[in-house]
Amino acid sequence: MSLTDLAATILARKGADPETSWTARLLAEPEKAAEKFGEEAVEAIIEAVKGDRAALTSEAADALYHLLVMCAARGVTLAEIEAELAKRQSQSGIAEKAARP
Repeated sequence: MSLTDLAATILARKGADPETSWTARLLAEPEKAAEKFGEEAVEAIIEAVKGDRAALTSEAADALYHLLVMCAARGVTLAEIEAELAKRQSQSGIAEKAARP
C-alpha cells in the first residue's frame, strides 16, 4: 500500500462509526490521534536504537499511519505535506533549517 492509498483509506473512514472503526475514532478525537502518533514515534525510536530492523519496520508503519491520521484529524492532507517537502527539495537541509523563523 502506498502512502497515497493509506491517506485515501483514512479519509474514507471519516464518516465511519467510531464504535467500529479505530481510524474513525481517532479522526473524531484529534488529541487522541496526536497522542497515539507520539507513542508510535517513540516506539520507532526505541527499535531504531536497539537495531531491530523488523521491529523498526513495523513501528515505522504504525508511526506513518498515526501521523497521517493525526494530520487528517486537523485537516492537513498528504498532498499538502508533499507540497511542503517539494518546496524544501531545492535547498539543502542545513540551509532550509537555517531559514526557518
